[in-house]
Amino acid sequence: MALAQDIRIMETGVARLFSGLSEALARRKVYRQTLRELKGLSSRELDDLGIHRSMITRIAMEAAYGK
Repeated sequence: MALAQDIRIMETGVARLFSGLSEALARRKVYRQTLRELKGLSSRELDDLGIHRSMITRIAMEAAYGK
Protein backbone atom coordinates (compact mmCIF):
# COMPACT_ATOMS: atom_id res chain seq x y z
CA MET A 1 0.00 0.00 0.00
CA ALA A 2 2.77 2.44 0.89
CA LEU A 3 4.58 1.63 -2.35
CA ALA A 4 1.47 2.47 -4.40
CA GLN A 5 1.13 5.80 -2.60
CA ASP A 6 4.81 6.56 -3.18
CA ILE A 7 4.41 5.82 -6.88
CA ARG A 8 1.36 8.10 -7.13
CA ILE A 9 3.24 10.88 -5.36
CA MET A 10 6.17 10.45 -7.75
CA GLU A 11 3.83 10.49 -10.76
CA THR A 12 2.23 13.70 -9.50
CA GLY A 13 5.64 15.27 -8.96
CA VAL A 14 6.81 14.31 -12.42
CA ALA A 15 3.57 15.63 -13.94
CA ARG A 16 4.06 18.95 -12.14
CA LEU A 17 7.66 19.11 -13.30
CA PHE A 18 6.69 18.63 -16.95
CA SER A 19 3.77 21.04 -16.59
CA GLY A 20 6.06 23.70 -15.15
CA LEU A 21 8.65 23.07 -17.83
CA SER A 22 6.03 23.30 -20.55
CA GLU A 23 4.75 26.60 -19.15
CA ALA A 24 8.28 28.00 -18.90
CA LEU A 25 9.02 27.07 -22.50
CA ALA A 26 5.77 28.65 -23.69
CA ARG A 27 6.57 31.89 -21.85
CA ARG A 28 10.10 31.90 -23.26
CA LYS A 29 8.63 31.49 -26.76
CA VAL A 30 6.35 34.51 -26.23
CA TYR A 31 9.32 36.53 -24.97
CA ARG A 32 11.52 35.64 -27.93
CA GLN A 33 8.75 36.23 -30.48
CA THR A 34 7.83 39.62 -29.00
CA LEU A 35 11.48 40.63 -28.85
CA ARG A 36 12.06 39.56 -32.46
CA GLU A 37 8.98 41.39 -33.74
CA LEU A 38 9.73 44.63 -31.89
CA LYS A 39 13.40 44.61 -32.91
CA GLY A 40 12.28 44.14 -36.51
CA LEU A 41 10.33 47.40 -36.51
CA SER A 42 11.85 50.56 -37.91
CA SER A 43 12.50 53.56 -35.68
CA ARG A 44 9.58 55.30 -37.35
CA GLU A 45 7.22 52.43 -36.56
CA LEU A 46 8.42 52.32 -32.95
CA ASP A 47 7.90 56.09 -32.66
CA ASP A 48 4.34 55.67 -33.95
CA LEU A 49 3.75 53.13 -31.17
CA GLY A 50 5.39 55.36 -28.56
CA ILE A 51 8.17 52.85 -27.93
CA HIS A 52 11.86 53.68 -27.61
CA ARG A 53 14.37 50.99 -28.57
CA SER A 54 15.61 50.86 -24.98
CA MET A 55 12.12 49.73 -23.89
CA ILE A 56 11.93 46.66 -26.14
CA THR A 57 13.41 44.14 -23.68
CA ARG A 58 11.18 45.32 -20.84
CA ILE A 59 8.08 45.17 -23.02
CA ALA A 60 8.91 41.64 -24.13
CA MET A 61 9.45 40.59 -20.48
CA GLU A 62 6.10 42.06 -19.50
CA ALA A 63 4.37 40.32 -22.40
CA ALA A 64 5.79 36.93 -21.44
CA TYR A 65 6.11 37.05 -17.67
CA GLY A 66 3.77 39.85 -16.65
CA LYS A 67 6.43 41.69 -14.68
